[in-house]
Amino acid sequence: MQRLFVLFDLDNTLVDRRGALADWVAKFATRHGLEDEEQSHVLDMVADRAYPSTFDMIRTRYRLPISTTELWRAYYTDIAALVSCQAEVLDGLDELRAAGWRVGVATNGAVEIQRTKLQATGIAERVHGVFVSDEAHARKPQIRHFALAAARCGAVLGDGGWMVGDNPVNDIGGGRSAGLSTIWIGNDRSWPLDDSGADHTVPHARAAIDLLLQHSAGNTRTTT
Repeated sequence: MQRLFVLFDLDNTLVDRRGALADWVAKFATRHGLEDEEQSHVLDMVADRAYPSTFDMIRTRYRLPISTTELWRAYYTDIAALVSCQAEVLDGLDELRAAGWRVGVATNGAVEIQRTKLQATGIAERVHGVFVSDEAHARKPQIRHFALAAARCGAVLGDGGWMVGDNPVNDIGGGRSAGLSTIWIGNDRSWPLDDSGADHTVPHARAAIDLLLQHSAGNTRTTT
C-alpha cells in the first residue's frame, strides 16, 4: 500500500513572504534613514532570496555602522515576527495528519531564516519533517531536494506523493520531475509557462489541503 505524503513550499504558499517583505523594508528604511529610492533598491536585493552575503552588500552600499552578522540576525528575526500562517491552514495541516498523510515542508533558502519562520508561525510542530535547501546544497527544482524532503517525512519519492507550491519552475516543474503529483497555488495568476502546468490549480493553501483530503477520501476532483 502506497503511503500518502505531501510536501509544501513555504514562502508565498504556507506564508505570505511578499507582504512581510514590504513591511520589513519600510521599517528597515526608517531605522537606517534611507530614502524611497534606496528603499526600493533594498527590496529588490532581498525580493528573490536573502542571505548573509546580501546584507554584507547592503551594509557596504549604505555604510551602515553595524556588522553584517547583526544585520542578518535582525532581518530573520524581524521577518519571522512579520510572517504568519492562517489559522485555517494550520488546522488543515492537522487534518491531513489525522487523515493519515505524512506532511513536510520543502523550501529553498537559508537555514536560519526558514526554520525561524517555521517555528514562529507554528508550522514546524504540525509537520513530520522539513528540508531547507542550504542544509545539503540541494535546491528546488533539483530532484535530490525532493528526495531529501520526502525522507524527512519518513517517505520516498516512489510512494507517489504530492508537491504544493507557488513557483512554476521550482515547485511544479521540479515536483513533476521528481515523480510527484502537483498543485499550483495560483494566487490569481495565469499559468506562465508553455507546458501543460500542474495537475491541479487552486487559489491558496487551504484549497490545496481540501483537495488532498478529498483525494485521500477517494473523491478526487479537478480544480481550476
